[in-house]
Amino acid sequence: MKEYNHKEGVVGETLAQKYLKKMGYKIIECNYSNLIGEIDIIAKQKEYFVFIEVKARGTYAFGRPCEAVTPYKQNKIRKVAQIYIKQHRIFNAPCRFDVIEVLGEKINHIENAF
Repeated sequence: MKEYNHKEGVVGETLAQKYLKKMGYKIIECNYSNLIGEIDIIAKQKEYFVFIEVKARGTYAFGRPCEAVTPYKQNKIRKVAQIYIKQHRIFNAPCRFDVIEVLGEKINHIENAF
């Protein structure tokens, strides 16, 4: 089951990256990680740095993909982003946190998700 979820996640992240590029985002980094955790995609849209969590599912059997981005996960992503901001000295740039749901080939981009 874990291997299937990993493959599904990789496919979802690839589809999300293609979608973002098509929408004019510049992909800065993928799978950025530090000791606290990981951010799937860091992108730039105009002046915004966008920290993106990608959730891919094959069906709605376990609910909407975005429902897996719990308050605990959101807090973890924020902490990882804070370290990224410090490391790259982007203190004055506006930032936001998005979620991209991938269900099969369908993409739902939730801007300012948390």
